Amino acid sequence: MSWTRICALQDIPVLGSRRVQRAKGMDVALFRTAEDEVFALLDRCPHKGGPLSQGIVFGTSVACPLHNWTVALNDGCAREPDEGCTPAFQVKLDGGEVFLLKTELESLAVDLPAPLAGPKISIAAV
Repeated sequence: MSWTRICALQDIPVLGSRRVQRAKGMDVALFRTAEDEVFALLDRCPHKGGPLSQGIVFGTSVACPLHNWTVALNDGCAREPDEGCTPAFQVKLDGGEVFLLKTELESLAVDLPAPLAGPKISIAAV
């Protein structure tokens, strides 16, 4: 397996996140727990596409900043009563450095459409 170095563990705030821009597809959000575990999810809530990287990390979950859905960091799935999942990426910690699997960065969920920020207005309607 080929791993890509992303950053130092210290570059991700405790109970916070960092975004990783990819050549194709939406960003990946890296999350750090209070126990220095690191998880990576597509930066998109399974509900309405909210930016999970802007959510609040607690335990091994993140609360979406749009509608407060709780998403598990280990598998990207919403917790009951909500349903749905966002893709999760494999993470490796080695010597205080964070790595993501190169093949996943290049291929996982690159075809998913980015969420729209709000209602679309047609110029013909104006």
